[in-house]
Amino acid sequence: MTERTADQTIADASAWWDTSIIDIHPGQIDIRGYPVEQLIGRVRFPEMIWLMLRGELPAPDQAELLEAALVPGVDHGPHAPSIAISRMAVTCGLPVNGAMASAINVLDDIHGGAGQQCMERYREIDALAGPDGDLVAAAASVLAKHRAEGEKIMPGFGHRFHPVDPRVAPLYALLQRAQAAGAIGGRYARIGRAVEEALKAHKGKLIPMNIDGITAVIFCELGFEPELGRGLFILSRSVGILAHAWEQKQRGRRIMGPMPPAIPFKYSGPARRDLPDAFAMRGATKRD
Repeated sequence: MTERTADQTIADASAWWDTSIIDIHPGQIDIRGYPVEQLIGRVRFPEMIWLMLRGELPAPDQAELLEAALVPGVDHGPHAPSIAISRMAVTCGLPVNGAMASAINVLDDIHGGAGQQCMERYREIDALAGPDGDLVAAAASVLAKHRAEGEKIMPGFGHRFHPVDPRVAPLYALLQRAQAAGAIGGRYARIGRAVEEALKAHKGKLIPMNIDGITAVIFCELGFEPELGRGLFILSRSVGILAHAWEQKQRGRRIMGPMPPAIPFKYSGPARRDLPDAFAMRGATKRD
């Protein structure tokens, strides 16, 4: 084994974590090459998110669309599991950071993953249709494929609470405005509508796009990878999680479960029964 010099060892250690995101030295912080003092007061937070994830600053229309997509996902009430968990965690004594971590950890495939999954479906439809193909036919084919694999719903469409999701129309209007301004191409907006048509043909009724479906359109139009789509949703929902955790903390109540104690849960096990004699005798023997 060749003996390494101290300088070589230090160089190896310095290269262990290689990053193109940030460069820090005493008195200097550069993010993607931009001095932080130049970013402060000039770059808005959505633009900062874009810079961190993509390496360059977005155009104003792109930043506006990203910001709009982040606003409506912040909260959906205490019946949303992530929000409920943040509130329950605080009543169990966790600080705000612990409550936020507990809540964010449940934003997985079932609760929190629909946007990423929808983006993946949109990309499948885009690839299948090609530049000149029938988007509705491609959507129907992709939906049929996933149904055959056991998928019961199309992520991003339909809502258990809202017959029509009130967040979709204003975001779609902003998409149209961005397309008219040349900020986006509009391909994924058309794919989203094609999915609605394919679902209607299959179900016999309209299954409208929900917040996950429309933000999936926006994130695809803006060129984000599907996994980043989930991360962006989590950034958005973290604001609501923080707000609810803090509100609950101010109320000072302790150990609140998912239901008030006066409301019983449903027990579905065996009826009350006596312990078998062989086990009951054990206690008698020990007492004697």
